[in-house]
Amino acid sequence: MTIQEAQGAVDQWIKQYGVRYFSELTNMACLTEEVGELARVISRTYGDQSFKPGEKSNLGEEMADVLWVLLCLANQTGVNLTDELQKSIEKKTKRDKNRHINNPKLNKNK
Repeated sequence: MTIQEAQGAVDQWIKQYGVRYFSELTNMACLTEEVGELARVISRTYGDQSFKPGEKSNLGEEMADVLWVLLCLANQTGVNLTDELQKSIEKKTKRDKNRHINNPKLNKNK
């Protein structure tokens, strides 16, 4: 599924099952909540915390939840994420094409 197809699939789901999009402000709060849930799983999986009894690692599910709300925000604000991601890749390539390659902190094991 492409990003454009994902935006379309989310939009279709909202129209079919979701009644309407939540407000942009509500979706921003939802995005923050989902990022927090993702952070919790990462901290327990890769950090020093452990899972509580009954908790499980659902890393992919939490990432998908973040993506879902981001796609909602893009749809309701008229942002084409395919175009914006391409622009971001081009910007980062122009700005950072030599930066990371020449960073001794990243290349100390070479």
